[in-house]
Parts: sequence; C-alpha cells; structure tokens
Amino acid sequence: MSTQTSKSILFTHTQPQQGFRLLEIPPDLEELLTSKDAPVLQLKSPSSALAQAVKDPAALEYVNLCTPTKTYRIRQVQSSNSIHILQPSLGQISRDDIKVVEEEAGDSGALNIPDEAVTTIAKCGSTLELHIPDGGFSATPFLEKSLRLYDPRSGDYEGDLAMEDENITETRKREAREQVCEDIPVSAAQCEMAWLDICAFVDSSQEVSCWRPSARMRLSVWKRLVEGALLQGIDLEKQFLVGDLWKSVLDDDASAPPFPRPLLEALARRLCAEDQRPSLSEDIKWASFDKTECTRWVGETCLAATAPTASSAVGRSEFLQLWKDCLPESWRDDATLSKLSAGSFESPNPTTIFFVDTSQRTQASHAPVAGTGAAKPKTKTTRNWHELLKNQKR
Repeated sequence: MSTQTSKSILFTHTQPQQGFRLLEIPPDLEELLTSKDAPVLQLKSPSSALAQAVKDPAALEYVNLCTPTKTYRIRQVQSSNSIHILQPSLGQISRDDIKVVEEEAGDSGALNIPDEAVTTIAKCGSTLELHIPDGGFSATPFLEKSLRLYDPRSGDYEGDLAMEDENITETRKREAREQVCEDIPVSAAQCEMAWLDICAFVDSSQEVSCWRPSARMRLSVWKRLVEGALLQGIDLEKQFLVGDLWKSVLDDDASAPPFPRPLLEALARRLCAEDQRPSLSEDIKWASFDKTECTRWVGETCLAATAPTASSAVGRSEFLQLWKDCLPESWRDDATLSKLSAGSFESPNPTTIFFVDTSQRTQASHAPVAGTGAAKPKTKTTRNWHELLKNQKR
C-alpha cells in the first residue's frame, strides 16, 4: 500500500463566508474587457410598467448585460458541485479561521504555517452565465410602447404643427432620446437600430418630445416626398440635399409645414443606402435612397397601413396596384410580392393578403410547424464533473 510522502496542505474556511457570484463570460466579451479601451458595461432591465406593456411576463425576472453593441441575458445555472473560492493563508491562521487545539495554537492563539495553507472564503452552489437567445434581442417592442404615436388624423398627436424651435439644442434632443432608452434592456447600438427602423424622431416644435409615426403617417410622408422630388427634379437614387427635399414638400401658401421636419429626416435616414446612413448623433445633410430596400419598405408600409390585421385583409391585385402607385415611375415594375421580407405577410386565402407585425413574425418562427412530427429531443448538457468524466470514459 502506497503512502503519501509529500507535505499536507492545511485547508481552512472563514466564518461567515463572503457573498460571491461567479459569472461565466464568452470569449468575445473577455476580449472586449481586456482590450486597451474597454467600454463601460450596463446592467439593464425594464420598468414594471414597460414590462407589462410589452406583455412579457418574464421581463420582471431577468436582467441583461449590455455592451455598447451587444446584449446578453444573465441566467443562473445550478450545479450539484459546489465551487469554493480560495485564497492562500499568509503565514498566519487565527482562531477565527479554524478551531485548533490549545497545544498547537500555543499562547499566541495562532499557527505559524508559511505557505502550506489555503482558506475558502466563499462557497458558490450556482454560477451565472451569459446567453443570447436564437431570435436575438430587439428594442422595437419596447420603443413602440415607450414612444407617443404620431398620427394627427387619428387624434393621437396633440397640438398644432409648427416650425421647430431653433433655441432647443441638439444636446437636449439627444438627452430626450437617451432617456427613452434608459429602461429598454438592450444595448445602445440595438436601440439606435430599432429607432431608425421605426422612423422615430424628436420633435421640438411645441416641446422636446419623442414620437413614432404610424404606418399611415409614414406612407403619407413618403407620398409627399415622392411628389416633391418629381416636381423639383430630385433623383432619389443619387445624392441629394435633404434640405432641398424638405423645401419640395412645403406648400408656398401654407402657414405651417405638413409634418415636422425631423420626421422627414427620420424617413430619409431610414431609407439611405446602408453605407451612407449617418448615425443618430450626426446631422443628415446628404442622402441617397437604396432602390431595392426602399421599394421593399414602401410595400410593407403600404400593407401595414391598409391591411394591418387578418380581418382587414385586402385583395392581392388591389394591394399590388396601391404599392405601384406609391413608387416613382421607374420603380413600378419592382413591386412584386417576392420583394417583401420573409414572413411579413400572410394570405387567409389565395386572393387576399394582410401584414404581419415584426413581433408576431418572431413568435411564428419559434412555433413548432404542424405536421412535422414530434420535435427532436435536445441533447442533455451537464455541468457536473462526475457525469462529464463518465461520458468521456464511454
């Protein structure tokens, strides 16, 4: 029988144990945190009112870790193997750390052990890990519930249209936008992406307030924009001054603009070619529209404005004609259903069509498809070392 000849290491523990939580991070986040200019990370969760508004019951129970560009869900993972956090004993172990016999402790009440001792200062029965769901994260549902709806014809817009107050600085507008995004549990870049996608804008004609235009309003602005560009000879596919486009939509005899200028700028920013799209922190002086993206956007906006639900479905041929009538003459032939985004529409029957909201598309994509049989069982993963070793031996 073999015997151990090496020195034993004294193992002690503190009482009470310290409160530690271990967070397991992915390699890309580790690289970001160890970079020279490591960013500030944020822990974000929605307010109770916002969580209830988006009808996400789990929203009250989670917190997200946000980098400037990415979002991770923090979730707790239980393990049957306890994890101890150790620290070396610096040559002295007091009675508070370990109960020792009087003879060993001596009169000083401490054991003189140089380096052959470690002390557990915390015991963790679970760890935290970062997770990105299959569908990713989107700020759109939260923005739609946080922003006021802009649609003067439906009575959702209060006040009279007026020119912007030039005394209100861009800093105040930026602060108003950031205040909206504070409770939205996604990264700043993802918030900005959703803000651009729904053509949200900050209006300062009455007071500094944030709005999201309805589909009907977006379509109305687009039609006015196309008419003005035609009259002024502006080629939307080539670089043009946004100020000239704004002048083209103004009526000479009108005392007020038909809609706020930031709304037109939000629309222009959304439809810009991706490599030329300025960020929200930059002024949009020049723009040029991407024909393919623009045609698709107009088609989906037209369908959302005319047939937002299954009960309001319209005929396919009627919709295609409406779509074509909203496009410049040279773009009309591109108005085909194949140009719309996957899942953006459904047909109750072969002749009608209606719009499917983005959030509903996400839910549908995760739902099991009927007739495909039972879902394949997921491979069981384990975090227990004895099970991992047993699997390796096989």
